Amino acid sequence: MPVSTENYDDEIADGKNVRTVKCSYCQSVILLPASGSFLKTQFQLPLMKQNKTSDLDPKNELISSFWCVPDMYTFQNVGFSNTVGTTKFLACADCEAGPIGYHDLENGKSYIALPRVRHC
Repeated sequence: MPVSTENYDDEIADGKNVRTVKCSYCQSVILLPASGSFLKTQFQLPLMKQNKTSDLDPKNELISSFWCVPDMYTFQNVGFSNTVGTTKFLACADCEAGPIGYHDLENGKSYIALPRVRHC
């Protein structure tokens, strides 16, 4: 899968999110302004919508722009999945859309994928 090449310069000031980060589906608030630090890294996230026949082999998307959140209590509305290896996937706590990012159990940080949320 290709890496997302979207430009997020308008969403970043001093390395932090300028606007409120909301769920793309229900508009629930995920992060308040200046709560996440911008990070360019690559991670394979499962697609938000999977084909029912691909349950055993989920399709992934390579994401390269994230809000890094060092403390899970910073979130306004986020749910955590069961553990998969050293990762928990993140979803909207209100409508359960996701994964919108992931939580790394090894470093304790969470990462919200910029292309999977709205900035308002």
